[in-house]
Amino acid sequence: QVQLVESGGGLVQPGGSLNLSCAATGSIFSINSMRWYRQASGKQRELVAAITSGGTTNYADSVKGRFTISRDNAKYTVSLQMMSLKPEDTAVYYCYVIVNSRGNVFYAYWGQGTQVTVSS
Repeated sequence: QVQLVESGGGLVQPGGSLNLSCAATGSIFSINSMRWYRQASGKQRELVAAITSGGTTNYADSVKGRFTISRDNAKYTVSLQMMSLKPEDTAVYYCYVIVNSRGNVFYAYWGQGTQVTVSS
């Protein structure tokens, strides 16, 4: 009953910035963890950033200091601000949200993915 819609991907030059957004809609009582993963072509999917319901954040070492994850609890959205982008950041980025649909029953949902390409 929950859908995640991502937006904001595109082509950017090295050193540039991009802002991804993911909006959750549907039957939501509350949202717990919100995360961004990415998967480069031919590579495993990896966790990029995560934010808890309380606002605690975690980042992969490769993006620490360059990416910022944030959430808007009123709008059920999670964003990823990406700065100082590098070619190795090129990947499909996926939103991942853990939803409390009903009293302490949790479900995880994936966004459709959005392509981020960093190239000159």
